[in-house]
Amino acid sequence: MRSRLKSALLKTAGSAGLAAFCASAAVVAGAGVANAQDAASEASGDVIVVSARRRDESLLDVPIAVTAISGEQLELQGAQDITYLTQSVPNLTLKVSRGTNSTLTAFIRGVGQQDPVAGFESGVGVYVDDVYLNRPQAAVLDIYDVERIEVLRGPQGTLYGRNSVGGAVKYVTKRLGDEPTFKLRASGGTYGQFDVVGTAEMPLTDDFAVGGSVAYLSRNGFGENLTTGEENYDKDLLAFRASAEYDNDVLFVRLAGDYLKDKSSAKGGHRLLPSFFSAAPVLDDVYDSRGGITGENEAEAYGAALHVELSLNDNWTIKNIAAWRKDDNLQQIDFDALPAVDVDVPVIYDNEQFTEELQLLYESDAVAGVLGFYYIDANAFDTFDVVLDLTGSLTPAPFGPLPGLNANTTGEVDTKSWSVFGDLTFDLEELVGLSGVELAVGGRYTSDKRSSRVLRQTFIGGNTPALGGTSSVLIATTSDFEGEETFTDFSPRVSLSWSPNGDHNFYASYSQGFKGGSFDPRGQSSSVTVDFDGDGDVDADDVFEFFLFEPEEVDSYEIGWKARLADGRITSNLALFYADYTNVQIPGSQGGTDPVTMLPTFIGVTTNAGGAEFFGVEWEGTALLAEDMFGAGDAFSIGWGGGWIDADYTQFLVGTVDVSDQRVVQNTPEFSGALTTTYTHPANFFSRGGDVAFITQTSYKSRTNQFEVPNAYLDQGGYGLLDASLVWTSEDGKLQIGVHGKNLLDREYKVAGYNFVAQNADGSLATPLTPTLGLEGVLTAFYGAPRTITGTVQVQF
Repeated sequence: MRSRLKSALLKTAGSAGLAAFCASAAVVAGAGVANAQDAASEASGDVIVVSARRRDESLLDVPIAVTAISGEQLELQGAQDITYLTQSVPNLTLKVSRGTNSTLTAFIRGVGQQDPVAGFESGVGVYVDDVYLNRPQAAVLDIYDVERIEVLRGPQGTLYGRNSVGGAVKYVTKRLGDEPTFKLRASGGTYGQFDVVGTAEMPLTDDFAVGGSVAYLSRNGFGENLTTGEENYDKDLLAFRASAEYDNDVLFVRLAGDYLKDKSSAKGGHRLLPSFFSAAPVLDDVYDSRGGITGENEAEAYGAALHVELSLNDNWTIKNIAAWRKDDNLQQIDFDALPAVDVDVPVIYDNEQFTEELQLLYESDAVAGVLGFYYIDANAFDTFDVVLDLTGSLTPAPFGPLPGLNANTTGEVDTKSWSVFGDLTFDLEELVGLSGVELAVGGRYTSDKRSSRVLRQTFIGGNTPALGGTSSVLIATTSDFEGEETFTDFSPRVSLSWSPNGDHNFYASYSQGFKGGSFDPRGQSSSVTVDFDGDGDVDADDVFEFFLFEPEEVDSYEIGWKARLADGRITSNLALFYADYTNVQIPGSQGGTDPVTMLPTFIGVTTNAGGAEFFGVEWEGTALLAEDMFGAGDAFSIGWGGGWIDADYTQFLVGTVDVSDQRVVQNTPEFSGALTTTYTHPANFFSRGGDVAFITQTSYKSRTNQFEVPNAYLDQGGYGLLDASLVWTSEDGKLQIGVHGKNLLDREYKVAGYNFVAQNADGSLATPLTPTLGLEGVLTAFYGAPRTITGTVQVQF
């Protein structure tokens, strides 16, 4: 079986080589984004190639639910950043986190994390060229200089990198070529959009080349902050990547660096209710805001990676990936979205990480696999103020009114983790004569050590000095916690697949995912009143137990069928899955009373929900429906991707009470799907030949809950989006002109929000409306982009 694969890879690669094929062919795995050339490639016997199992394979042969989309196809569709994938990939949610411009919220099959607090790692691993991004800040990756993006659904950990309980998103940039190249792409459109991306590469010898990309991405706001006059939902981002590569066919070395600076304005939310205290009405435009918070707002991220790959012989390869990354973020978040200082939250996130990954890979006709070691040393620091000036000014206290009442939290979490992992695939046809059968087994041992410091203090006089204040006065320290704990786990994986011929692959798999525990980075020790250890009093041991939250695990079962039908004109990938999710880690926040000062305060709460169960199905595919309809060379194809998931909590304890029947799984719509159509026709513009492609994508998501407690105001009902692109590409590929329309029906849809208004047990708002933090009431939503039109011109020399 493996020898047939090698022959197929040689056929598709041709004289340009496999890397050139992956960079130039539209690599699509039934994500509903295939074009006619993709389907034609399938019809001619070509195969789609991915590296989901740490080796280049036909997608058909990979017994994993994986979607791969090429950079070329993303450019044809005018995709701006990786959140665009959420429209077409089943059971995937990628979105910009509330009140931020470049922090990522990611969910796959119900597993993820919404609140980007220090020390939490998302259940979805995000990788750039095999380097794991430990924190969600600056992880909304803009799409430029990308070869492909792979989305792997289900637990990952026996093949590479960090263990991820929900899945992984892999952003793969292009390797340098062997000819001097310069490419310039300029875009302009509605809301003052102006983007420029320049990419250059230069071989200096037969074995050594340098290259890089620079991107400036900008637009005006979709709305306006009516208080400060600043743009709202604008974009002002500068980024670049550079690399030097040595490749002599035996040794490959790549040294790469990248830098990003996002200076977009603070993003203000849209109030869904009139203000409780000042009676300000709801604004007509959902992209406008009235938030009065001011100050510097920016994100900066940078890093370097050294990738070394040595081929010992035809069977053995050694890889080593060492990387260092850092990001610094200062954000101004106005929770109540009003001019008054009422729940104003400036925040600093500083993150740093070092990762080291060593792999030993083996491949033969009978056995293929990887043995690896992974290490991460990461620090996550945050400090934020919650300023309650209105509340503080009006609250009776022994000292009289307390203007500028501020609940400050400073948290720091160190992570030191090491893992050993392995995954082997046995071709049982080669070994014991079982025709078309492959067995894969893998496992991972993980040791996660967490060290945490949490300091909570109450001030008056406004912001603390670190966040721009000059007159704040400390009146109480309400929590000063330090803790350390190590979590260990062994996670197995096994799959069995059967390929009766080269066009079908049936598989069944079991995998286990693990995410280590930690300490609540916003907890408050003075609120501990429970004798957790049962020794008769509340002491330091009980405080430790209060801050500690347990590791979470997922047991995932999947069966699937991948097929290439009608002589390759149709591809189909079908997967059914069941997951048993335990100790779900849910960071949250609420308003309350400080037990030391007896003043209103912000309270962070992390819940280990007892368990959840997910059952679902995903179907992706492409079909070349017609060729030469209106003359030689034209073609019409469709692509589809659909998912259904039944996600329910089986246990959700609040204290000792199980409220699972009152909770829902957030950011996980029951239905998601997309249908893409592509029509291509020869078009000889500017005497340069070529083809014009007309691409449409219609996507749909059913009701999406923003939090575990349903909220009729914040939750987004089912909605559909319509996109279309018209792109001409010259015959030599060196000139491309396109027009891209996004959200053409101009739908308004919520992607995130804040809620500090009292709710009933069924999720409805309490009557009368009662704020749980501040006086104005916080029920604020953030929205996806409105209708936009963008024109692009790309030239290559």
